[in-house]
Amino acid sequence: MTIEQLMGIQANLMQAMINHINNEPVAAPPPVQVREKRGEFLKGRPPVFTHASDPLEADDWLKAVEKQLNIAQCSDLEKVLYASGQLQGPAQEWWESYQYGRPNNAPSVTWKEFIEGFRSHQIPEGLIELKAEEFWSLKQGSMSLQLMSNTYPCFQEFVNHAIVIDNKRKEMDAKKRKL
Repeated sequence: MTIEQLMGIQANLMQAMINHINNEPVAAPPPVQVREKRGEFLKGRPPVFTHASDPLEADDWLKAVEKQLNIAQCSDLEKVLYASGQLQGPAQEWWESYQYGRPNNAPSVTWKEFIEGFRSHQIPEGLIELKAEEFWSLKQGSMSLQLMSNTYPCFQEFVNHAIVIDNKRKEMDAKKRKL
C-alpha cells in the first residue's frame, strides 16, 4: 500500500468521525485499490536466469529485472521475491542455498543484499579486474589512448577526454598528410 492510499484512508476515517460527531449519516469509505505489482512486473516480460556462460550476462539480467521492478514500483521485499522468482536451475539452487545459509532469526534479505550476493556468486571479482585492465589498455589501431596518466572523477569525463585526444590525433594526421 502506498503513502497516498494510506493518506486517503486516513482522510476518509477523519471525515467519518466528523460526520459521526455531527450526527450525519456515515457513508462507507470507497474500497482501496491495491495495485497488482507482480502482474505489472511480469507484464514487462522480465528475463529468466538459469546460468550464464559469460558472467556479464548475469549483470545484464540483473539490470533488466531491476528495470522492471522499478517500473512496477516494487518495495524492497517485493524486489527480492519477484527477482528470485525469475531464477531457475542452478541459479535457483544458489538462491535456496543462500537463504538456507542465513540464520533463522535473520531479517528478510534486502534488495541490496540480493544484488551483492548474486553478483559475488555469478560475476567473479577477477573478471571485473580483467575487464577494467582491458578497458584501461584500449588501443585505437596501433595507438594507445593516452589516458592512463590522468585520473577522472567519473566515467563520462574519461570518455570525453578520450574523444578530445582522438580528435587531436586525427587533426595532426590530416596536417601531416597535407605537408
